[in-house]
Amino acid sequence: MQIRKFIFFVVILCVSLGLTGCGAPAMATEAPAAPAAKQAPAAELPFSSDAAGQPVAAPTAAPAATAEAIVQTGPDSVTNNAAFSPHMIVKNGNVKLLVKDTDRSLDGVTQIVSDVKGYIVSSRVWYQDYYGTNYKYATLTMGVPVDQFENALLRLRGLSIRVLDENATGEDVTDQFVDLQSQLTNLEATRDRIKGFLDQAKTVDEALRINQQLSEVEAQIEQIKGKMNYLSNRSAFSTITIDLEPQLPDIVMTPTPTPTPTPIPQLGPWDPGTTTQNATNVLVASYRAIIDFLLWIFIVLVPILAPPILFIWLILWIIRKKNKPVTKA
Repeated sequence: MQIRKFIFFVVILCVSLGLTGCGAPAMATEAPAAPAAKQAPAAELPFSSDAAGQPVAAPTAAPAATAEAIVQTGPDSVTNNAAFSPHMIVKNGNVKLLVKDTDRSLDGVTQIVSDVKGYIVSSRVWYQDYYGTNYKYATLTMGVPVDQFENALLRLRGLSIRVLDENATGEDVTDQFVDLQSQLTNLEATRDRIKGFLDQAKTVDEALRINQQLSEVEAQIEQIKGKMNYLSNRSAFSTITIDLEPQLPDIVMTPTPTPTPTPIPQLGPWDPGTTTQNATNVLVASYRAIIDFLLWIFIVLVPILAPPILFIWLILWIIRKKNKPVTKA
């Protein structure tokens, strides 16, 4: 009987040491929390029991965080105090610039990003045809430190011939960050209480169930820390989207000549006498032309053509006469 108790005690001790070792790295990176009310002894902590009668931790209310107690997060952990920035503002800007040379303007934007210690989030370049010539367009999104936001916009305006469109927006995420800080404090207190219950576990099955609840709480803590990191990074770096549009040359349009319409003759008053006179004149002229043509034929063509025709006819008649057979009586 004593051997079984000894083995059971050794198993519980090993499980407790293993869980404590897993939780130690997470505890090492946490920032010191603001002073809170003294924790009640473990025996006085309120907890509920599940269907099997095992203890389950219940979350307790924690003092609400204030703007002065905001914790600014870096890329890796939530450790830096935000006393220098009581408000967390997420800034976004959009600017559309008319530029003389897109390539030179792109170089200027890259130089501005380097000078303000920012970075390029995304970029896109494309071409559009304009009366047979391709012109280059570009869109870039850059991240700049929040204290360089206005300076970057000012320098971007200097790259353009004219600012076609510009707008800037800001969103205060201080309340969201404070709410996340309060949730983080509550979950950390709950995690500590679950660890206390784990130390009091009397069976392996009870220790495993409590350890599962501890893992769920720690996962929620990591999610909240991730959201806090995101808000901190977004408030530390503002985004500016730049649209570069090249200046297009003026095209002189040659007007197409309009054809002159043919005038429609206007009809005068009807005069039957004039029409009869004109018709008579045309008839007389026609007869005159016919008579003139016949006179030319009889006077010119007949004297010229008549002798040859007569001579040919006479030869043919003689030949026919000779070849005609003689009939006897």
